[in-house]
Amino acid sequence: MLSILTLIAGLVVLVFAGDYLVRGAVALAEKLSIDPLIIGLTIVAFGTSAPELFVSLQAAYDGVSGIAIGNVVGSNIANVLLVLGAPALLMAIHCREDGIGISLAVMVVMTLVLMAMMSAGNGLSRLDGLALLAIIALYLGWQINAARHCGPVEMHDYHDEVANLPQENWKTWTFIIGGMVGLPLGAWLTVDGASQIARMLGASETAIGLTIVAIGTLLPELVTSVMAAWRKSAAVAIGNVVGSNIFNIGLILGGTAVILPLDVDERIINIDMWVMLAVSLLVVGLAHWSIPIKKLGGTAMLAAFAAYILSVF
Repeated sequence: MLSILTLIAGLVVLVFAGDYLVRGAVALAEKLSIDPLIIGLTIVAFGTSAPELFVSLQAAYDGVSGIAIGNVVGSNIANVLLVLGAPALLMAIHCREDGIGISLAVMVVMTLVLMAMMSAGNGLSRLDGLALLAIIALYLGWQINAARHCGPVEMHDYHDEVANLPQENWKTWTFIIGGMVGLPLGAWLTVDGASQIARMLGASETAIGLTIVAIGTLLPELVTSVMAAWRKSAAVAIGNVVGSNIFNIGLILGGTAVILPLDVDERIINIDMWVMLAVSLLVVGLAHWSIPIKKLGGTAMLAAFAAYILSVF
């Protein structure tokens, strides 16, 4: 029971700390008159990935690479099957977004590159991490250039994602410092609780990372997408899923591997990375043919996710 409470406490702290850090950082950036485009592409994107990043770093530091890698692979799978499937039960999720072609290609390429790195049998080295970070840096550079000069990429207003920004300076810094303190604390609690649960259930850290931790760090995106569908105002979700999957591989795994190289569980090489590739190709197909996800599709995606979770254990 204590392990479960520790895990839940860690996930709750991660959610609030990540939200506070993003809101404080965006408010500070606006006070400094930083380009809204830069805020959306960097601060918001990084801040929403911060819980996963700190969990992976803490797991790597604790020597449980299974949680670090499982967190990312599991999140990328859940991002498609859960975050797109659940709101589809409430309203159709349209899978067309202007200028998403390059992002889809980058997501698939990064998935294939990661698969090749993991299949090499040497884990993820610092050199692998640097390569992943270089790819996402090029991707961000392309996005900024395209949005500023070519105009094919429509940037979502980051105020849709970041509400109730603090106005007073002391509140802004309180949010930033609170987020920076809360994220590592939440990560430590999450990894500690997840590791204890894995030992208690006789499951591997990889299995816990692929399921409980991955879903837990994905809860803010899931709740947001479901509530948007409930209010009949769901925006195009596929761009957010693609962007999140790119950041998960490039920033989270890349950054973690640069700091602490990671071992890769055989299960991920033999099964899970192929599932990650399959759901990535599913997103490509949905976007390419502009296929909306309706109730039947959403039900099928949730059923597939449930089957995957059962297969992990």
